[in-house]
Amino acid sequence: MAHVHSHPTPPPDHTAAFKWGIGLNAAFIIIEGAVGLTMGSLALVADAGHNLSDVLGLAISWAAMALSQRAATKKFTYGYKRSSILAALLNAMILLVAIGGIIIEALQRIQHPAAVSGWSVIIVAAVGVVINGVTAFLFLSGQKHDLNIRGAFLHMAADTAVSVGVVIAGFIMLYTDWYWLDPTISLVIAVIILISTWQLLMDAARLSLDAVPKNIDLDKVRQSLLAIPSVIEIHDLHIWPMSTTENACSVHLVRNTMADNNEFLERCDRLLTSQYDICHVTTQVELGRLTDESTDHSV
Repeated sequence: MAHVHSHPTPPPDHTAAFKWGIGLNAAFIIIEGAVGLTMGSLALVADAGHNLSDVLGLAISWAAMALSQRAATKKFTYGYKRSSILAALLNAMILLVAIGGIIIEALQRIQHPAAVSGWSVIIVAAVGVVINGVTAFLFLSGQKHDLNIRGAFLHMAADTAVSVGVVIAGFIMLYTDWYWLDPTISLVIAVIILISTWQLLMDAARLSLDAVPKNIDLDKVRQSLLAIPSVIEIHDLHIWPMSTTENACSVHLVRNTMADNNEFLERCDRLLTSQYDICHVTTQVELGRLTDESTDHSV
């Protein structure tokens, strides 16, 4: 048996993004919540509450990023890499709780609409567009390759869209008495958050169950290994996520010769790490004979 551990390119450090995101949103929560309560705007209060969940979500993602970079220990031999998967899952659950609160409050306010100050709503929400948009931009590049960072990005991107909706509602209420529009926007907020969160929840659940990462095709991996000269059979092929950025693989390969075994293992490692985004490879090589009854028992 051989084990090969490739060292992937370290993921970008988003520490500065988390610091700015948490600081800006914490300040905005205080302003938005105070104005919303004073003016009686459920849209602002709901958005402030959701921003509070965003700050918590950003803090969780930041903590997970820091934990995932810690060295392995005797008890945690893979380190704390999986904490990033747990963070993504927890962030999705926090968003779902926030959705429930928004929907309940919005339905109650639709039945009993109250007058709100349009300009106050517009000004505060416009500030939210800037703050949430800037924060989302800080996580834009990292969210494509890291589910944990995607959770932070979705929090802020959803809030940006929400704040734009609140601005639109504020302008309409300036010239109409459609005060029912404020809680209606809150319901739209809930739908936007739900849509953006559902895929995050599903992806995080899959990774927590050691599913094959979405960017890796198991059949293609199997075919590539079988195409290596001297490989006649594969079994016990497993690919799973160690974190939201690193993947592992273990496989048993049956060869018709044991010649040049070290070079063979190096070739397998290069294949898996360069073509399939796998950094932690464990390979067991067995000697067999090529017969008509040879079959592939891959998992």
